[in-house]
Amino acid sequence: MSKKVTLHIKEYKCIHCGKQVTTDVSGNLSTLTPELQDINKTLENIFQKRHRAAEHAA
Repeated sequence: MSKKVTLHIKEYKCIHCGKQVTTDVSGNLSTLTPELQDINKTLENIFQKRHRAAEHAA
């Protein structure tokens, strides 16, 4: 696993060929396109903000 975006969405990179994939909403692997990278980055930011807010509230 290269990067954990959220609890359910992760990005992976092949150590042999360098191909990057991500999990989609169904849990299937999809090729990591620039559009999906942007979506994952946005999801990661939202996920981190919510978890930081939850930690401060607790």
